[in-house]
Amino acid sequence: MIHLAQAFAATDALLPARNQMALSLGWHIVLACFGMAFPAMIFVMHRKGLRGDEVALELAKRWSKVAAVLFAIGAVSGTILSLELGLLWPGLMETYGDVLGLAFAMEGISFFIEAIFIGIYVYGWGRLPGRIHCLMLLPIMAAGIAGSFMVVSVNAWMNAPTGFHLVDGVPTDIDPVAAIFNSAVGLQFLHMYLAAFMVVAFSVSGVYALGWLRGRHDRLHKLGIVVPLAFAAIATPMQPIVGHFAGQRLADEQPIKLAAMEGLAATTESARLELGGYWNGEELVGAIEIPIDGLLSFIATNDFGATVIGLDAVPEDEQPPVGIVHVAFQTMVAIGTALVGFVGWAGWRWRRYGSDLLGSRWFLRALVAAGPAAIVAMETGWITTEVGRQPWIVHGLLRTEDAVTDAGYIWVTLAVLVVVYVGMTAGAVSVIRSMSRRWRDGEKDLESPYGPSLDLPADQTADTFTSH
Repeated sequence: MIHLAQAFAATDALLPARNQMALSLGWHIVLACFGMAFPAMIFVMHRKGLRGDEVALELAKRWSKVAAVLFAIGAVSGTILSLELGLLWPGLMETYGDVLGLAFAMEGISFFIEAIFIGIYVYGWGRLPGRIHCLMLLPIMAAGIAGSFMVVSVNAWMNAPTGFHLVDGVPTDIDPVAAIFNSAVGLQFLHMYLAAFMVVAFSVSGVYALGWLRGRHDRLHKLGIVVPLAFAAIATPMQPIVGHFAGQRLADEQPIKLAAMEGLAATTESARLELGGYWNGEELVGAIEIPIDGLLSFIATNDFGATVIGLDAVPEDEQPPVGIVHVAFQTMVAIGTALVGFVGWAGWRWRRYGSDLLGSRWFLRALVAAGPAAIVAMETGWITTEVGRQPWIVHGLLRTEDAVTDAGYIWVTLAVLVVVYVGMTAGAVSVIRSMSRRWRDGEKDLESPYGPSLDLPADQTADTFTSH
């Protein structure tokens, strides 16, 4: 009876635990994108400022304050995620904690380095020599990349577990370095890194494009559009290439996830590619079939005649929720393709109209929409990755239902988390809108809540426009 009660409690906790983890990851990953990509854009602006462009320097200063706000709330949500791994999924951490421990430790070190240098950079305006101040962004960028890599490596390890041997269900011969550098991490991290630049670049450009549409035709808004858009123009065309190779890895290592993404019910030789449609529980319905024999086989294996494994290759209880995975994957691909087309349009406009790139209101409207679209593409990409791995929390080794907590209060913690995230979102939006409003009113410097006043005597003021 005790075992039955525990099993019922675990089953009862599975749905809220999944929802809580999905909420935490989906909310935090947007902030993580800014931690990965925003410092590089600030660095470019700051460098332009050091060369005498006061408008670029003003933008770098403003962006640094926004980055500090986002980092602060990201620190809260990141801490919540760290706690949730142990609280919601004790079966994972109890069994494989030693395998994953080094990655989490390195992520923690990266976080503290990033926090230290963000503090130095934000409060260094008017206090540090210009070139030294700008260089403070380099460890921020490095720490952001390193920390993100460690987190992604843990997720990649769940898809491609390595770095240990199992003896009677217990990991032995543990090699945490091999676990970090598993077979999935390279492509998965690069895919995420490019997605981060797309999310941040399109979002930032979209904010200034909206201002341009409202009549703020000044150089500050033009720089705010063009510089991030240049980052997007580099990252966006690379993304489908990386995604293609990531998909080929799935054909070798996680063929059932690939089958769910494509809605392939039966193992098929020379499989055709189908676009769109929905899964009715047994097969894909309403999809558009591309009339090229073996196109899916070629995309997956570089061989038109290859056999692509379908969902029928495993029992039904080892198949992921195909409907969710297929729709998420198709949404990601559709938006990604549209953004590649938009970047092509931007390149055409730049080549044809040069400095009048921003002369089309339709172009500006599309740029405003590109930011939310990039976020949706990134979120659906993560849904594809996470839901597509089910029913495994560690692919092929540990089922999600066997790793979940047996606590009976998860619906309560989920409700509390919703309230916390709504509050943090409202607070962040309020603070950033307040800063934006004061900047529009002509305020050049927002007062720092800490540290000495910037109104120092002339012989003590650091020159932020030149290097010392």
